[in-house]
Amino acid sequence: MADFPAHPDAITAGWLTERLRAAGQLAQGEVIALAWQPIGTGQVGDSARISLTYDRPGAGPATIAGKFPAADAMSRQTAGAFGLYAKEVGFYREIAPHLGVRAPQVLAAEIASDGVDFILLFEDLGPARGGNQLASCSAADARAGVKQAAAIHAPSWDNADLLATPWLQPNPAQVEQIRALYPNAQAIFRERYADTLEPEFMAVCEALNDAGELWFGREPRTRCIVHGDFRLDNMLFDIKGGAEEIAVLDWQTVAIGSGLTDIGYFLGTGIGDALRRAHEGELLDLYCAEMTARGVPLTRDAIWDDYVIGALHGVSTAVFSAAYVERTARGDENFLSMARGGCALALQHGSIAKLKG
Repeated sequence: MADFPAHPDAITAGWLTERLRAAGQLAQGEVIALAWQPIGTGQVGDSARISLTYDRPGAGPATIAGKFPAADAMSRQTAGAFGLYAKEVGFYREIAPHLGVRAPQVLAAEIASDGVDFILLFEDLGPARGGNQLASCSAADARAGVKQAAAIHAPSWDNADLLATPWLQPNPAQVEQIRALYPNAQAIFRERYADTLEPEFMAVCEALNDAGELWFGREPRTRCIVHGDFRLDNMLFDIKGGAEEIAVLDWQTVAIGSGLTDIGYFLGTGIGDALRRAHEGELLDLYCAEMTARGVPLTRDAIWDDYVIGALHGVSTAVFSAAYVERTARGDENFLSMARGGCALALQHGSIAKLKG
């Protein structure tokens, strides 16, 4: 048993009082009641908004946000097996303070030894506008996302201290496990979506599966902290009623890799093919300008190949996730959207050929 609540129903007023006080959010008074409601659309973890009542008005925040293990057993098992919950807790404890990205302020970050039971409590960033993978976004939102990518990558670019963080190191056994499981994931993806996904896009998925030995475990040319799932569903816009432009959430896939994987993923699977085609050059130039301003000089020519290959991360993520997390109607739409965007970029720019290089 964990010595902390791993579900909203298990949170007590006394425990929450202690945590808010330790986080500097409650100088006087105490929590006397709380209520919660689910928020978000995540399939790997469940999130909630928690409303608080104090023994004196205005003693602390009226609401906070929390994240917990997924209720679905398969999603929870997958997250535990690949250390996703431990990574997110580790990110907020050890990595976030060193980056420039706007992530939620963490109030509590605990995980059990089994790597499954955990709790994260954050500041409530609402009212805000949630990013929606299926609806795409405005060009302004896409620009805000690209700027946040640079705020992750530049401070960690070849940063020896951050990149030496023990739990961030690639796990060869885990890479081999993913490599071994991927053909089955592609088989499930093929059977499930053969009549829905365009044949030319399914062909890209098949080609990536055939090139799995080149893709999984591929060493990046440059190294920094990457988000790993950098798309609209993991972003909030106009946070705190428009006081701030954007925040980036859901750090369970944080890793060491090429920053252009996040960019290829965001422009390919993240924002939709139409917006990407209309603004691709502008957004790549913006990323280079932001990175250069933060001390990492980059040009579009220098990043092009890594960007084009990086877009394949969206394809492999869609295929693997579809097979090994809870199946839902929105999940099906989401994975198809991701596959379509990533495959369209891959077809236009020859991602598979560059991978085989």
